[in-house]
Amino acid sequence: MIPRLLDRYVLGHWLRLFLFTALGFPLVTILINLTDQLSRLLDRGLTPRRILLSYVYLIPENLFLVLPAAVLFATVFTVGGLSRHSELTAAKASGRSFHRLLLPVLLGALGAAVLGVGVGELAPVATGRSLELQGMKQAAGTTSRYNFVYRGDAGWVYTIRSLDVNRRVLGPVLLERQGQGPAYPTLVVTADSGRWDDARQRWTLYSGASRVVAAPTRQAAFRAATIRLRTLTQSPAALLAEPKSPDEMRYRELRRYIDALKRSGNDASKLEVDLALKLAVPATCVIIALFGAPLAITSHRSGPAIGIAISLATTVAFLMLAQIARAVGSGGLVDPVVAAWLPNAVFLLAALWLLARART
Repeated sequence: MIPRLLDRYVLGHWLRLFLFTALGFPLVTILINLTDQLSRLLDRGLTPRRILLSYVYLIPENLFLVLPAAVLFATVFTVGGLSRHSELTAAKASGRSFHRLLLPVLLGALGAAVLGVGVGELAPVATGRSLELQGMKQAAGTTSRYNFVYRGDAGWVYTIRSLDVNRRVLGPVLLERQGQGPAYPTLVVTADSGRWDDARQRWTLYSGASRVVAAPTRQAAFRAATIRLRTLTQSPAALLAEPKSPDEMRYRELRRYIDALKRSGNDASKLEVDLALKLAVPATCVIIALFGAPLAITSHRSGPAIGIAISLATTVAFLMLAQIARAVGSGGLVDPVVAAWLPNAVFLLAALWLLARART
């Protein structure tokens, strides 16, 4: 709880600015995109209601990206307003230090960070639904599928000739997991058919064969009347769904996918940066509040224009640094996790320096 009147006043002012900015920025972005894509969407035969609903589902993705900027604008204008109207001076005269006055702002920024984590988990699902509504991705509405590839867990890839959800059967299937060396060999499994077992919640493959490839000259093959794989636990309905791209995966899904890529000898640096950013971007909300608050009182006699200039300049600088860090992390020049958190580290050091110089 925020027991003191001044704390409630500061937090209330900050929240109003934050909500206005956090909702306003995505709406502006969506309107620009809608204006650019409207004719193409109408040409696909989509109704205005469906188009509007598809863009509603894009709000979480856009909100996730603008949360740090919203926190920065709310902090700069809240603290700057207190300074311009001498409320900051009055608070100091009553015994409230500048650092103590920032407590409600930091609590608001922490709430924005928690919101960012939740929105980051919701965004992939909502974006996938938006693509379905816009006709760019097939929605799961049928009961059969033919000649498709499905990416499973732990690096497995399924090539399936046919799938019937109602009968719970598979046609000829090939399952492959790329490996590297004897410790983690390549595995290949083929079968003429398969049936889903509701009781065991897994598939049973019939008339199958498996091959273990540790090296070009070290291979072993086996045949079996029935085969059950621990990893083949996706239900018929799950196999019917269209495979996800990395952008449509939540944190745990993406982490499993990266682990599978690395174990099979592939470079997953870019995806590792993206995974780390799912936590680094929300954490930016707290750091950017620490950075923006002391910066907002450096020119206390200036009007709102200086607040806009500070916010825009900081946002541009942060985005440039984030893009550079992402590039060097994806290229393997820097550890991907370090690259994702590098902008936060730079701005945190700058924030601590500005806080130390601020008059308390």
